Amino acid sequence: MREMTKGANVGLADLSDDAGTVIASLSWSSTAGDGDADVSVLLLDAGGKVRGDADFFYYNNPAAADGSVQLLGKTPTDGGSEDRISLDLTAVPEDVERLVVAASRYGGSRFGDLDDLRMTVADRSGEMLLGFSIGDASVESAFIFGELYRRGTEWKYRAVGQGYETGLAGLATDFGIDVDDEGENEAADAVADPGDGEGTATAVESPGAPQPLPAVPAQPGPHTTAVEEQPAPAPKRPRARTAKKKVTLPAVATKSLAENDSWRAARLFPASNLKSDKEREVRATSVLLSVMAQVPEFGRRLTAAFGAPAGRMQTFTEVSLPHGDTPKRPDGVIRVERAGKLWTALVETKTNGNALRSEQVQNYMDIAARRGYEAVVTLSNDVALEGSPLVDVKTDGRRKHKVALWHLSWAEVAHQAQMLIRHEGVGNAAHAWLLQELLHYLQHENSGCHGFQNMGPSWVPVRNGIDEETLSQGDPRAVEVVESWERLIRQVCLRIGGELGQKALPVQRTQRGTTALSRRATHAERLCEEGRLAAELRVDGSPGTITIVADLRTGKLRTSVEIPVPEGAYPLTSAKRLMRQLAEAPADLHVETLVEGQSGPRGTLERLRPEPGDMLPRDGGRITGFRLSLFKSMGATRGNAETGFIRSVDNAVDRFHSHVIAHLAQAERRTRRTAAQEPGSAPVPAPVGA
Repeated sequence: MREMTKGANVGLADLSDDAGTVIASLSWSSTAGDGDADVSVLLLDAGGKVRGDADFFYYNNPAAADGSVQLLGKTPTDGGSEDRISLDLTAVPEDVERLVVAASRYGGSRFGDLDDLRMTVADRSGEMLLGFSIGDASVESAFIFGELYRRGTEWKYRAVGQGYETGLAGLATDFGIDVDDEGENEAADAVADPGDGEGTATAVESPGAPQPLPAVPAQPGPHTTAVEEQPAPAPKRPRARTAKKKVTLPAVATKSLAENDSWRAARLFPASNLKSDKEREVRATSVLLSVMAQVPEFGRRLTAAFGAPAGRMQTFTEVSLPHGDTPKRPDGVIRVERAGKLWTALVETKTNGNALRSEQVQNYMDIAARRGYEAVVTLSNDVALEGSPLVDVKTDGRRKHKVALWHLSWAEVAHQAQMLIRHEGVGNAAHAWLLQELLHYLQHENSGCHGFQNMGPSWVPVRNGIDEETLSQGDPRAVEVVESWERLIRQVCLRIGGELGQKALPVQRTQRGTTALSRRATHAERLCEEGRLAAELRVDGSPGTITIVADLRTGKLRTSVEIPVPEGAYPLTSAKRLMRQLAEAPADLHVETLVEGQSGPRGTLERLRPEPGDMLPRDGGRITGFRLSLFKSMGATRGNAETGFIRSVDNAVDRFHSHVIAHLAQAERRTRRTAAQEPGSAPVPAPVGA
């Protein structure tokens, strides 16, 4: 891998023979666990400006119609998170000269608060071509990490490392984008973009779906870098226009015309008659691959992460390929054609909790290498973790042709389908219906495509060892349980994110240089000593980080969030405001007052509602915030049954988010709207949980 210095450039063709499609990754870490940023890509013409607002890609406009740019979203890493972007350079329009890759932070956050700022570029096989680390970030709230630009027929990369104190708005307006602060004109926010009427259908927008915005003129004068003398205040997240309306499905199903509840709607992909694992694998593979080929947005969403170009996709099942004396039959084949070039991948599928077999995957890797295939894609209920491969395969370093091995969880497939049909939208109503049928099939109890659903063979021995106090430090079974716990938490994030249309990621609080293996070993030691598994989730729109603790000694699950008190707020006023925000929260919600340097008062919401003053410390200690917690009995078995541990974790997170987090967020929005509607009123202090 070529390490770049600031200002250096290199031709991609000098680093790889196959750089037509690359994966750009931006990563960072934070010891506090609160490091987050949003990536963006701008397409610039010869004059250094975008051709229009549609050339600006970020969280509200994640993919180009021609497939040249696709934001693949965040994935957890050893020390933080990584945002990946698929760039199909063969599909970039000829009048585009540069692709600028940037990231931005909000709410007063700065890039100087993050560690290990880095951009990498990999080819479609996943091999790293170059890396660029940024070590001089300070007060910037937006950063250009790098850019890809044309030199004749060749694409080159330049390490930029330029910062903006004016955030994404300053960066965007520098390149010709008109932006509008979110929430400044809510009435205009709801106006639909008429589009051109061709190939579109009327959209039924869900609350999380992207909304078009009218542009407002940008402030005159150039935006400068981090040396600007009088930086503008950190802007809210600007949103770009969308060129066309897209179809999303309503969250609530339409009223059924059936005579009674025993009638079942006809399904395109029935699952009720599946009896064997083989039938489930064949049906699941065929259903998924057929929908990928027929719904371009969905097919590109899944294959772009593997380095596939945007193009005409065809999919096949049960293909026989020669391999020694006995032909092999992979579960499927994906072929994508663009500009006369072909990208191909073999697919191996497992359902119902069956594990991938190393020997089988190795055979497909060998076949793919000999036949010139680009990738082998595995699908199963397991969730892949860094530093813990699902299968061990060997690659022949002497072969010039490289084959990439990629893995998808069925939970990730369902997440991507849900994001498209509920929040981001697809091209037409037929595509939305196909994705809905796919999602219904995946969620059917008989499909076998339920995601991670087994804590593993070490779960019961570890639980018994903790209960009997016989589990010793260094027991490898504790590490296996920690890995299963991490897989479960990642799946919870996928499910929550798909339902809400928001980014949801596990929080990693690690020191620089910590590896995934060492982090899991530390957590395993803590499990042996304390008997508890703990994790933190960050969900966009939540007032704080959600913490979930599974106490294997008491058999209880605790979900909680800490709500800070605004600086300078009166303690009793903060307590009363919190009670108002929690007016519809469960009576058994535990509230603990966080007092600087000591333990604070605590009690259930039922007891504290009549007397908010009971939440104040008697000695007048300084209140820093409140901790809100719900407790639930923990499932005993290792599986995904109704009484299982996995189901109990899902239910605990769902109840806490819907009955506590959602009410806090709704109360905050209501408070801000009320304050904004009062003419001439002074700004009110942010409510608890702001």
